[in-house]
Amino acid sequence: MQKKIMYSVVNINKKLANIMVTNRQKVTKLQKRRGKMSNLIEHAKRELTLNGMFDEDSDYNGMLGEAVIELIEVFSKQGHSGCSANMVSNLFNKLSRFKPISPLTGQDEEWIEIMDGTYQNKRNSSVFKDGKEGKAYFGDAYVKRTPNGSCWGGRLELKDGRSIGRCYIKDFTKMPTITIDVLEKEVAKDDWDMWIEDESQLDELAKYYDFEIENKEN
Repeated sequence: MQKKIMYSVVNINKKLANIMVTNRQKVTKLQKRRGKMSNLIEHAKRELTLNGMFDEDSDYNGMLGEAVIELIEVFSKQGHSGCSANMVSNLFNKLSRFKPISPLTGQDEEWIEIMDGTYQNKRNSSVFKDGKEGKAYFGDAYVKRTPNGSCWGGRLELKDGRSIGRCYIKDFTKMPTITIDVLEKEVAKDDWDMWIEDESQLDELAKYYDFEIENKEN
């Protein structure tokens, strides 16, 4: 009986020792994560300060910097590893911009009628169709990039005055936003004309979308 008791005590001590080692390892990992996240907050504050994002004369009177730090602090409290941090960041980036995280299906339940005969996709507000059976088109199929690197939406015009019409989606699983390089000219104060010089760029757009080139409006 005494041997059995001693054997049980030894086993219990071994188990306790293993638990303590495991807990110590968990604490060490947690401390490392907290250290990394503390560094993240300091990095964010340093970069935002360096770029004047807290200054009263910055965009939104410094509120952007404060808003970003608030998000960074919440993110840091979650104690992510490198892998989960990237996953959460990517998901947040899409969802905070009202973007879907999986391809659209085009099924009836994804649409809402916003005016007579015009439907908008609930999951991607830049996708529309005319009528229940209409073909879906994407308002963000392209973005115009000027020589100084600024990007703009809006109608894409050719140098002869014609323009690209609606971009109809070929495949809901492939809906990239194509960057089109354009030239620009200021025709009046704060009023610019933009046009595509190299029309071969439209070949990339045509891989994913059906579109027509419309004649210049009179």
